[in-house]
Amino acid sequence: MTGAPIRRVVIVGGGTAGWMAAAAAARFLDDGQRTITLIESDAIGTVGVGEATIPPIRGFNARLGIDEADFLRATRGTVKLGIEFVGWRDGGDRYFHPFGTHGQDIEGLNFHQLWLKLRHRDGIGPIDDYSLAAVAARHRRFAPPPGDPRSPLAGLDYAYHFDAGLYAAFLRARAEAQGAQRIEGRILDVDRDAETGFVRAVRLEGDRRVEADLFIDCSGFRSLLLGEKMGVGFEDWSHWLPCDSAIAVPTERSRPLLPFTRATAHRAGWQWRIPLQHRTGNGHVYASRFIDHDEAERTLLAHLDAPATAPPRRLSFTAGRRQRMWAGNVVALGLAGGFLEPLESTSIHLIQTGISKLFGLFPDMRFTAVERDEYNRLMANQFDAIRDFIILHYHATARDDSPFWRHVRTMAIPDTLTRKLALFSEKGRIFRYDDELFSIPSWVAVMLGQGIDPDGYDPVVDALDADRVADALRRMRTGHADIARQLPAVE
Repeated sequence: MTGAPIRRVVIVGGGTAGWMAAAAAARFLDDGQRTITLIESDAIGTVGVGEATIPPIRGFNARLGIDEADFLRATRGTVKLGIEFVGWRDGGDRYFHPFGTHGQDIEGLNFHQLWLKLRHRDGIGPIDDYSLAAVAARHRRFAPPPGDPRSPLAGLDYAYHFDAGLYAAFLRARAEAQGAQRIEGRILDVDRDAETGFVRAVRLEGDRRVEADLFIDCSGFRSLLLGEKMGVGFEDWSHWLPCDSAIAVPTERSRPLLPFTRATAHRAGWQWRIPLQHRTGNGHVYASRFIDHDEAERTLLAHLDAPATAPPRRLSFTAGRRQRMWAGNVVALGLAGGFLEPLESTSIHLIQTGISKLFGLFPDMRFTAVERDEYNRLMANQFDAIRDFIILHYHATARDDSPFWRHVRTMAIPDTLTRKLALFSEKGRIFRYDDELFSIPSWVAVMLGQGIDPDGYDPVVDALDADRVADALRRMRTGHADIARQLPAVE
């Protein structure tokens, strides 16, 4: 039996998370009888440094009916084909984590297994040569794939770099045009039901009170509703991810415009470089127990490739997530639910997937446990799988040049990641579980890039004619190079 419908949805906090939620709710939840209200205070700033994304953002925008050209123009966005990692394996190396696929599977066998067997033959080359995104990025070329699976561009995938503040403003305009209401004001207190513990209303300055049936907490690191008021605890992952600070600074736009993010390892962390149309975003993520803030700032400023256009801005954080993302009638999105450093540009995706799963399990006024528990299970799995993928970059290293790298190289890691590493090290096998975010090609790119060289390959590959498969791989490699050279240059 279906209960009474939820009629009032209140989103606490703006920024990227709040306005993504408001835009999606106005598009999909507003049936003419349900109200969508967002409360934010101009006096409270947002973190607003996340500017790189992964390909699922394109699906989110498309579902909202956003035209890509309008979006890129409004957010000063650029195309992203992947991430270049510099110095993560031994300090003098670089590798590329591309979007999309590597080559083509043959007879149902993962492409990388074929490559592992034949990689030492003449003309086979590195695995990057079989990623259209990697080859296109190398030549600074790009064209959007047409959507036809038979197209030579079918294996190419891409995401965006954009100004997160401009994206929030862009979504706000759309949300308000579709009926979402914005209330300006600082929340001073929260009213909870004495019997159920549900949040009934938030109290704002000026003696204002806003009631709702469902509250979406987008209040940032403070986690005002879920953490402070509902008392949901935080799982601290700093023993696996010791970076707890960041310094961000914009610079003038540098040329040439690169269609990828760059992550450069330093002695106690790493530096991001994100190119936009009007500027380049830069930042240093580091572990403050291994380097002091002033030295971290000097490291960042010494490695900029263009003049800074604003003073450096410092941030502090703890890696981890709330034990539950949904408690009572409160659901947390974004930083209110957890934080993973931006090494693989997953912050905005976690907001997006949180919205998608909430809508897929949208409750009625009964707020049944089965919907809430499933949401919490799915979101925990998302966070945990991404956590393991990020830990991989630190742990799988040969660097021994600083206390930070010695610590992450030798630290204990989650059992889930230990199993993945063991399976890949043995025969290059990778298995995905549930709906975890990163695909097999992503794990392959980072495992190989970090220097994990499998002892063997899946023996099922031996059932195929090795010479014919090698010829097929050489044709794939040549074809990718030819296609990439014909794409338009990124300007």
